Amino acid sequence: MPAAMHPLGAMQDWDLRVTHLIDHAAREHGAREITTRWADGSETVTNWAGIRHDALRMTQALRKLGVVAGDRIATLAMNHSRHLVSWYGAVGVGGVLHTINPRLFDDQLEYIANHAEDQVLLYDKAFQPIVDRMQAKWTTIRHYICFDNGDFEDWIGAEDGQTEWADGDERDPCMLCYTSGTTGHPKGVLYMHRSTMLHAITGLQPAIFDFDARSVMLPVVPMFHAASWGLPWSGAAAGIRFVFSQVNDAAVLCHLMNREKVTHSAGVPTVWLATFQHMDATGEGLPSLRHAIIGGSAAPRFMLERLMKMGVNVAHAWGMTETSPIGTTGAKTWDWDDLSFDEQVSIKQMQGRVPFGVQLRTVDLDDNTVELPRDGKSAGALQVRGPWVIKRYFKAEEDAAPDPDQWFDTGDVGILHPDGTLQLTDRTKDVIKSGGEWISSVELENAACGHPGVAEAAAIGIFHPKWDERPILVVVKKPGAEVTADDIKAHLAQSVAKWWLPDAVEFVDEIPHGGTGKISKKDLRDQFRDYRLADA
Repeated sequence: MPAAMHPLGAMQDWDLRVTHLIDHAAREHGAREITTRWADGSETVTNWAGIRHDALRMTQALRKLGVVAGDRIATLAMNHSRHLVSWYGAVGVGGVLHTINPRLFDDQLEYIANHAEDQVLLYDKAFQPIVDRMQAKWTTIRHYICFDNGDFEDWIGAEDGQTEWADGDERDPCMLCYTSGTTGHPKGVLYMHRSTMLHAITGLQPAIFDFDARSVMLPVVPMFHAASWGLPWSGAAAGIRFVFSQVNDAAVLCHLMNREKVTHSAGVPTVWLATFQHMDATGEGLPSLRHAIIGGSAAPRFMLERLMKMGVNVAHAWGMTETSPIGTTGAKTWDWDDLSFDEQVSIKQMQGRVPFGVQLRTVDLDDNTVELPRDGKSAGALQVRGPWVIKRYFKAEEDAAPDPDQWFDTGDVGILHPDGTLQLTDRTKDVIKSGGEWISSVELENAACGHPGVAEAAAIGIFHPKWDERPILVVVKKPGAEVTADDIKAHLAQSVAKWWLPDAVEFVDEIPHGGTGKISKKDLRDQFRDYRLADA
């Protein structure tokens, strides 16, 4: 067959495996530093060349333990350089990295480690009580290695790093993350080398992480949560400088950001709230910060306004474990420079547009066979597909008749605008249906958080004999704030329809959160299951 007709084409055949990322980082950006501030206040500094060398040594050490391709290697750890080493060391042996969320309940921790059939666990000494409590219940883990008591350094220290990464196909699995399991058991999402590489390269775009070799990133999003939003992979691709903190204390984080001239950070809205509170209390600023990634839940408008007034570009993102997790970001539009500040904030407040590779559609909430128009008005169940979107959950049976269109139901409710911009309005299980019409709990919550006396708010539906459901708003006041239910209703009336106004506002000391830091509507509904409205 002539070369021009070869079925593989005329380009070099190079499998997209994530070990190429660390090879590139070490070769092209080897001296770029990676700093860790540990829980005891001590600090260590390494670089990309050091991370690769240690990952190769870990690969050798894993082989001596009998780990083979496809075996799951678990971590129970916060953000630090040794955890980063383990990401590449685990996949380097051909294994599957399984990051475990230490905030999960014991029954969830037991289930996911056994369901994953983890062989090795690497953990922070702060989580020794969890290990002691769970060890007898984890039936497949054969080896336990602590990251920060000397064990890890001794373990890989016996190796010289003179080895090669495991070879294989780009469609081999490389990472396993479990959903938080708010109903039923958590579900595993098994990422491939190929999907992870495509996701990592996509993350470099200005509208997403906006990385280049000058970037200094302090990620607050934990490395155990949704692949840390892909930051350890994308960071290697760009050769950025990482600054890690093993603890997520606002004072520590602000100090590190200023001392290390951090340009990029990423975290859920509650992280930014804590940062603002520290800044207000101390007068400290963040002059070097220029790019903030906010995900996990919708950010209230005042948060976006404050960051943007600080000169920070906000990448307000939507995604989920099942999307690796990048789905959309609040990118600047072509006419950005012609818009007013308020118009710019309104664009950033929405979840934004997809990068190449992701497709979205919405379908009717009552009939998912009906696709809704992109008209900026029709709210429906959000579906997604793309090369880094889940096809099926880990250990799930192959579908007898797989859907050729591969649309995945996200569980979110959203509106698609004519230009493709996504505006999330709720979760399908949290949206409130009153008199046959839908009320967005998220929009109520975001509007309420704009009140100066409100620290946090959550809206849930309560049974009503006439309207089926009516919203109530559960509120945590800011310390020292004097605010009444009528004050909040008056504030809400400026931004939501009259029939959306909550029938009651209840003040509490705290709102329950789940293992990933998000508000747990399930626990909140349980807490108010006996609640009765005055006119019901």
